[in-house]
Amino acid sequence: MAEEAKAITFDEFKKQTLDDYRLAHISRQASLLGRKEVLTGKAKFGIFGDGKELAQIAMAKAFQKGDFRSGYYRDQTFMFAIGELTVRQFFAQLYADTSIDREPASAGRQMNGHYATRTLDENGDWKNLVEMKNSSSDISPTAGQMARLLGLAYASKLYRNNKDLQYLTQFSDHGNEVAFGTIGNASCAEGPFWECINAGGVLMVLHSSIPWLYANGCFYLG
Repeated sequence: MAEEAKAITFDEFKKQTLDDYRLAHISRQASLLGRKEVLTGKAKFGIFGDGKELAQIAMAKAFQKGDFRSGYYRDQTFMFAIGELTVRQFFAQLYADTSIDREPASAGRQMNGHYATRTLDENGDWKNLVEMKNSSSDISPTAGQMARLLGLAYASKLYRNNKDLQYLTQFSDHGNEVAFGTIGNASCAEGPFWECINAGGVLMVLHSSIPWLYANGCFYLG
């Protein structure tokens, strides 16, 4: 659940503002350099998140441990902001680096802009997802992330309402986490988008007010 806003000093506000600007600038430069690498043939394919920096930083500020992202291929700034992607990892994915250490999202198996956090540790055991900021693995079909977003939100409702599931505290904080989704304009015209929005209303997991933060929609369920 989102923490209550706390009063900050002017110096703290100044530092946050400069840190946010620095992050947005780094992400923009990563996009521009990545596009040059694709156009000059050094990387084979590239989709980038330039133009989405400010909204994604704002989204990251509301994103808490235990929450889940189900998004699309322009969310690099958000992943930078929650500390689950570095610039080196960003370019390792662009070049399809097969090292899981250098490219932890998919070890080069997916195209760039497809982000994920790992739910298993090096021994194959479940991590404590409640103590992590989580991202489900992106998929290439546009609007395909919507069904996963709905499933994540509905899972939280089940954890909240089904007492037999509440002992699984490494997966859910009694259903109090939030599933955040991002999607592009064109994908909002696809059937899966509307089907999942309608299903979210029927299942009563869709938040009553959907904040459209930027031209490419960002909203949350939970």
